[in-house]
Amino acid sequence: MPVALIGANVNGKPNFEPIAYVGIVEYKPPLISVASYETHYTNIGIKENGVFSVNTPSENILKGTDYCGIVSGKNSDKSEVFDVFYGDLKTAPMISQSPLNLECKVIKTIKISDFVDIEKSHELFIGEVVNAYADDEYLTEGAPDISKFKTFTFSMGHYWKVGEKFAKAWEVGKNYK
Repeated sequence: MPVALIGANVNGKPNFEPIAYVGIVEYKPPLISVASYETHYTNIGIKENGVFSVNTPSENILKGTDYCGIVSGKNSDKSEVFDVFYGDLKTAPMISQSPLNLECKVIKTIKISDFVDIEKSHELFIGEVVNAYADDEYLTEGAPDISKFKTFTFSMGHYWKVGEKFAKAWEVGKNYK
């Protein structure tokens, strides 16, 4: 799963949580989902402000990314781990060192334990992407270019580098039969 650093202000301070449970919900309007365990500190800020950020980490901030997953904002101040900036929503902290930052407004929160017979579970936040931020060095023809991100994924307790493009979607399968 791709790793994203989810940002939220909690009690007026930036907090970040690495999450692999992030996905696209809709293209127009642009909606994204983030699933975070309901006891996580970041959830407090998301619910408090109704906004969050999705920051794509690169290898150059791997240690900070991992650190944010090791410690809880309940006990450790994560506000100085990264250089932080804010966009139009004012309370969704974003990371300057991230190749791509999405500023999102919560449109729906779903508590998974309402549907599954378990005491504690994840909360699924569905957010509308209000703004996207990326430096020119990470763009090709004005669009984000993942080959320039040096991002990574998470699987089985390890981080994996994202490789190179090897096939064109909706093309390679045309010769299946």
